[in-house]
Amino acid sequence: MSNTDWKGRVSKLYDQLAGSASENPALVVSKDVQTALQQKQPVVALESTIISHAVLAGVPHVGLTEDQLHDIAKKGLKVKKTSRRDLAYVMARKLDGSTTVSATMVLAARAGIAVFVTGGVGGVHRGGENSMDISADLIELGKTPMAVVCAGIKSVLDIPRTLEFLETQGVTVASFGADEFPAFFTPHSGCQAPCRIDQPDEAAQMLHHCRSLDLQSGILIGVPIPEQHAAAGAQIEEAIQTALQETQQQNITGSNITPYLLQRIQEITSGASLTANIQLVKNNAKVGSQIAAAFVLQ
Repeated sequence: MSNTDWKGRVSKLYDQLAGSASENPALVVSKDVQTALQQKQPVVALESTIISHAVLAGVPHVGLTEDQLHDIAKKGLKVKKTSRRDLAYVMARKLDGSTTVSATMVLAARAGIAVFVTGGVGGVHRGGENSMDISADLIELGKTPMAVVCAGIKSVLDIPRTLEFLETQGVTVASFGADEFPAFFTPHSGCQAPCRIDQPDEAAQMLHHCRSLDLQSGILIGVPIPEQHAAAGAQIEEAIQTALQETQQQNITGSNITPYLLQRIQEITSGASLTANIQLVKNNAKVGSQIAAAFVLQ
């Protein structure tokens, strides 16, 4: 089949997805997002941590108004953290939910969005070989054809085992502009990236071929935080070890571990990790938007 035929199939798929999203009574897609998808303009999904997707009174929303953004932000911890597994429950109970990476991927894919930007993804927790505590993000990446742009695997996790698990799930993993896969707060994880790309167009081509072959799996793109904004790796690693010991002492488990660790790391490093977090999200959004712009031209 020629390249033109493949492009036609992908374009047809976009039309179907955009149409089905607007007609799906379980999903509210904002008018701006619908218009952009129908006109094949670049669209980037953001998770509730960055406040873009959310479940409001039991209804999943893709694209929020300014009032909705303020409302969900003010409620803070009153909003239930919502992974893929929680969507049906949150909808049935008509709750407000902040979508994780896995839930955001589900909703964005239903809406026809192909590129998703976040800070960092979940992974295999330290000690996961015993606890089997593995993020649903990794499973979702293995079955949702979407490009996820992040600053790498959160540094509080077991990065080597996470990369191994992603390989098992058939997820294409690439580092943007570097040979080493980034580790969220720091560009250095000590792990070689399976693939390296240096331009947004390369990522867009990968996503195009992933979809043209109907692989039904995602692409994880790790974008190193700019060196000038990265908090000192040694300082953060020391803070991670301290915070991990506290979770064991306080019997903090499951989905409560990562939020606690990130908060404690911020406190221990006197805000250095928060500064790094903000900068990496901005950088991810820049790269993700460039990839989305290149993808609509494929």
